[in-house]
Amino acid sequence: MFTSTGSSGLYKAPLSKGLLIVPSTLSLLLALLFQHYQKFFAYNLQAVKEEFQVWRLVCGRTVCLDLKDTFCSSLLIYNFRIFERRYGSRKFSSFLLGSWMLSVLFDLLLVEVVEYSFDISINSLPSGFLGPIFALFIPFYCSIPRVQVTQILGQFSITNKTLVYILGLQLLTSGSYIWIVALSGLISGMCYSSRVLKVYHVLCVPSGMARIFAWTLEPVFSSAEPSSEIRVGMGATVDIQRQQRMELLDRQILMSQFAQIRRQRQQQGGMINWNRLFPPLRRRRDANYQDNRQTEHEVLPPAEVSEEQVARLMEMGFSRIDALEALRASNNDLNVATNFLLQH
Repeated sequence: MFTSTGSSGLYKAPLSKGLLIVPSTLSLLLALLFQHYQKFFAYNLQAVKEEFQVWRLVCGRTVCLDLKDTFCSSLLIYNFRIFERRYGSRKFSSFLLGSWMLSVLFDLLLVEVVEYSFDISINSLPSGFLGPIFALFIPFYCSIPRVQVTQILGQFSITNKTLVYILGLQLLTSGSYIWIVALSGLISGMCYSSRVLKVYHVLCVPSGMARIFAWTLEPVFSSAEPSSEIRVGMGATVDIQRQQRMELLDRQILMSQFAQIRRQRQQQGGMINWNRLFPPLRRRRDANYQDNRQTEHEVLPPAEVSEEQVARLMEMGFSRIDALEALRASNNDLNVATNFLLQH
């Protein structure tokens, strides 16, 4: 699966949607129709240093002139939209702005170091919004959990983050000096995320400007909530964050109960009774719900299982019987069912 977490689409990610549409459209137009304007978007360091064309630090670091870089960076931005859902558009835009500004300084510094150390001349670097994209690998590595999906030859694990790293390597090998941009992006991401330097207190989007963009641009780039998926609590609202914390607590309780039942069943050689494992899930439909659920000997009516979710679990390698049992027991909660099928 490509997306590491969260539902598909660009719901609650207007900034990510804008970064997908606007730079990609400009890149296509420059490559297909307006080739004679590409010189204005070249990341020409020689022109910056000798002719003081500082505007190239903006134009040259916004639009990719290579369509392969455009494709890879668009896929990475789509995957990294989970950070906008988790922290909100203002914090996400502050991280992009801060890492973008820091990577400018590190680009110039690294070029000077390379030229001095190896006695070579670097006149230009790859164009595009590449510095912040590489900077996002820092929170992606630190905060996104690693879940094994499958194994190759019984030794090499394929996780939910593998394809993202492969895309990063593909982007890293697309040009001769793109490693400089990648390294400066990673360094800027570490500096911005550091709680020691506290750069995020200085390089951030002002609240007033964030409100203006929310009133003007967010309605343009907003997306409707997907109706065919279960909400997984990755948004930035208080209600969704509370739901996410409650789900995390539920899963910790379920893992403890699952491990205990699994140890008992291993000695007996029988199958795990999913219906005994999942009833402790907290019922959230009524805030004033009291603890009056049925006893263990009472059988709950089977919940309807979505064939689409069964198909998604089967695509991950699980059998249809296990997928049906897990979805019925988890009341069609695809995330809970997937986590237990993957980890146990």
